[in-house]
Amino acid sequence: MKCKVDTVTVEVIRNLLMSIAEETYSIVVRSAYSTNMKERRDVCTAVIDPDGNSVAQVESLAALLGSLQSVVPNIYAKYGKENIKPGDMFVANDPYHGGGNHLPDIVFAAPAFANGRLIGWIANIGHHSDIGGKVPGSTSGDADSMFQEGIRIPVIRIQEKGNVISSVLDLILDNTRVPQERYGDLTAQMSANIIGVQRIEEAYARYQDVLIDCMTELVSYTERRVRAIVKELPDGEYCFTDYVDGCGEKYPDPLPIVVKVVVKGDALTVDFTGTASQIDAPINVPYPCTKADVFFAIKALMGGDIPVNEGINRAIKIIAPKGCILNPKEPAPVGAQIDTSQRVPDAIFGALAPLFPENVTTAGNGACTTTILSGQGEIGTDSVFIFHEVIAGGGGASEDYDGLSGVQVNMTNTSNMPIEATEMEFHKILARKYELARDTGGAGMRRGGLGIDRQLEILQDEVKYTGLGDRHKFRPWGLEGGLEGAAGGFYRVQRDGTVTKMGHKTTSFPMKKGDVIRVVTPGAGGYGDPKKRPAEYVLKDVIEDKVSVDAAKKLYGVVITEGENGYEIDVQATAVCRT
Repeated sequence: MKCKVDTVTVEVIRNLLMSIAEETYSIVVRSAYSTNMKERRDVCTAVIDPDGNSVAQVESLAALLGSLQSVVPNIYAKYGKENIKPGDMFVANDPYHGGGNHLPDIVFAAPAFANGRLIGWIANIGHHSDIGGKVPGSTSGDADSMFQEGIRIPVIRIQEKGNVISSVLDLILDNTRVPQERYGDLTAQMSANIIGVQRIEEAYARYQDVLIDCMTELVSYTERRVRAIVKELPDGEYCFTDYVDGCGEKYPDPLPIVVKVVVKGDALTVDFTGTASQIDAPINVPYPCTKADVFFAIKALMGGDIPVNEGINRAIKIIAPKGCILNPKEPAPVGAQIDTSQRVPDAIFGALAPLFPENVTTAGNGACTTTILSGQGEIGTDSVFIFHEVIAGGGGASEDYDGLSGVQVNMTNTSNMPIEATEMEFHKILARKYELARDTGGAGMRRGGLGIDRQLEILQDEVKYTGLGDRHKFRPWGLEGGLEGAAGGFYRVQRDGTVTKMGHKTTSFPMKKGDVIRVVTPGAGGYGDPKKRPAEYVLKDVIEDKVSVDAAKKLYGVVITEGENGYEIDVQATAVCRT
């Protein structure tokens, strides 16, 4: 049925739906127990129409979009739309059958009704610090099956007629090492959905069927916007290959992410044929996550004013052969899939750089640099503590701007974990350093953003360290003559000063009191010829300790000396060096 709604009403409803999604997001953040949700904000929320199409999503964390877009269709497939009742709520985390990117990501979805008619859904998803599995934190670098990664929750009712089904909640809590923390986070998510359902029902009471008509039109409008942009692009095939570092000793070789983007009329096909086959290691990407990766990349290239909803997916055809690393067969492990997911937008940006020169940036840090520390808990708390942190890195440079430093990129957008929160809630961890890492930004006319050097001292024995990252081998690429950004690295610094470089997929490494974990995150690529960067910009970078004096001369051709008044440019030497 054709929607009979005007443009102004659609825009009013769009903002109303976004406000509902944002309110539920803020409820989770304010109510959660774990630092992972309340500090890092590893959470996303969405409003979904009666047919299961996402119509409004908080732009908080692109990695979680795939789960929110797939959960309601999976509920319908299992239970049937006609069997959904008021007061129901569903929970899932299984990437292969329900929702979730990997098992620590738990999604809740609740239907809204008016006069006995289903009028929409509210859903939220959050990353939990532990959901069982072989190691604390439920994410390891050496799992060879999903059965090692935690409890799998298929789509199942956790609330019926408005009452929590305690046996389902107990099953989840009994399969985590930190049940008190899990209880707080799970109830925060359920409470947020209850409020979200109320808001959708209030909106329907005001707008009646116009609300649903506007949901339909929002999805159609987004699809038309994307197709209109594609139609203006020159037909052709645009290809690029980027690489994931590999995964541990069993898979040390780099794994290619091959993309061919085909433009034909208003149709856009993103084809990953030729990409590495799935492996028995936890960096496979479930297909819904691959869809989210493509969704993000296309949205980023085509404009910030395009609404974030299912319409983007409708305008794109994705080919990811079954059995490749971007569409694995179960029970392939997926715990660290985010590092591979990060490479998908990088590959798409590389392919489409000629078509979107003003929007494409060079490769950013392209990793989800994760540090997990676990050990004995304190009296009155869970029996263990689990510290989970994702540390930012360099952002890519563009034609007009330097890259941002110390930021999350692509599929990750979690907040900084404040040192104050770390030390207050985890008494066995002491921050020794937290600063930008000099010379990690790729040289260019526009410099790439810098990575971070973060160092944490362990204050008790028997603490296990897990470090998961990427771009430790394959550095972030530059464009138009810009140089690569620096690679990342994990290091153990012992009390006697001995430094040991650790692998980019290190799992449950035993730490001793006084040991320091040093995490250096990747920088980002530069844009344009470094010797065309204005010398005064290079001087400013040296003064701000972003670029060393040696790198200024070697990479930029700018000779800087230190005199009585501080750093200054040697104009004559620079002129010689730049010729």
